[in-house]
Amino acid sequence: MVVSFDAFGALDAKNHLDIMPNLKSLIEQGTHVKKIFGIYPTLTYPSHTTIVTGDYPKNHAIVNNTLTQIERGSAPDWYWWSKYVKAPTLYQLAYEQRMDVAAFLWPVTAGSPAIKYNIAEIFPNRIWQNQYTQSFKASSPFFTIHMNSKFGKLRNGIAQPQLDDFVTASVCWTLEHKYPDLTLVHLVDLDSMRHHYGVESKEAIEALERLDTHLGMMLDSLKKINRLQETNIAILGDHYQIDVSRMIHLNYLFKQNSWLDYDEEKQVITNWRVMAKTTDGSTYIYLKDPKMAAGISRLIKEHAGQGIEKVYSKKELIELGADPEADLMVEAKAGYYFTDEISVTSLIEEVDANSIGQTDRYHAVHGFLPTRKNYQTTLILSGPGIKAAKKIRSARLIDEAPTFARILGLKFTNSIDGEEIKDAFID
Repeated sequence: MVVSFDAFGALDAKNHLDIMPNLKSLIEQGTHVKKIFGIYPTLTYPSHTTIVTGDYPKNHAIVNNTLTQIERGSAPDWYWWSKYVKAPTLYQLAYEQRMDVAAFLWPVTAGSPAIKYNIAEIFPNRIWQNQYTQSFKASSPFFTIHMNSKFGKLRNGIAQPQLDDFVTASVCWTLEHKYPDLTLVHLVDLDSMRHHYGVESKEAIEALERLDTHLGMMLDSLKKINRLQETNIAILGDHYQIDVSRMIHLNYLFKQNSWLDYDEEKQVITNWRVMAKTTDGSTYIYLKDPKMAAGISRLIKEHAGQGIEKVYSKKELIELGADPEADLMVEAKAGYYFTDEISVTSLIEEVDANSIGQTDRYHAVHGFLPTRKNYQTTLILSGPGIKAAKKIRSARLIDEAPTFARILGLKFTNSIDGEEIKDAFID
């Protein structure tokens, strides 16, 4: 069972175990990889795809949370569907060996034939859609209907923390009645609270407590069926977050320089030579003419330099594992993040506290370079074959998939970027 605490960081495992007794117990019983260095950009969908492929975004093709769809303006579709993944996944390997797989809001799994019990992460993005029809279309329909009939009263659309309540109840029922060979769980409460209130806010700390409660419920379900001791459990984060207070609107700058045309009425880009595509703490820059790269880099530093940590060249961003189709990657300084907005009045703007919760308005974000100080996530492994009370200083997010494959007795036959975390295993 792999449980992802979205936005759970190494600092959480260091500073907040006093309010997470269930997680603390697993750390004492198993192996704790203190720091996991993520992928670039450190976003949820690329990260969760790396967790099940062992590859960087440039190789598995999930390079952002959202698709580039200029015709959809500020509401592009997300990389919901498994068809977008261009590398073999852990759940596909399991399926090929006739193992049963369950997934609960695991990103980029919609429509996957390899997942027997699937409640996919997706939401309505057209005026004629609703949450129920989208979920049924993307998920295992009869399983989703069954879970919704039993536990749907716990949820309020996709609002948190109620959505995690629904997911946890569904996971517990599935463990007790189906006990899949591989169970993938994605809990989003903490990420939501950090975006809305800040990294160390009271609301985020309360979310940590709720996460541990949910973990305890899953452990209790395994105890109930006498399977706890024979079950391998992995608790991980996909990224951490950093508090922010200022936004950088690079597409506004490009429009001012006539490199981008924007229809104010329809709120869509109609033509472009230079375009930014945000990844929150960083942003891709796409160019119709790659020869413009040096000039665009200078322009960004000249006009937005107060909030820019670094501009990466195409060669550098590819070496970092990001989108090979991009021409530049811009990293924000701590306290800043990027939007794709154009209908604004200035390039750099303070975040109005009263606007938090609206599109692209946050107290904290991720997407930054994974090597930034105190920005790593963490991994806890427990169960058969895993060393007890073992501490490992660090590993990489790309190393998790081959490690999970070994636990399942599987192996990626294709060449992947990651390696097994061998020191976690009993020889």
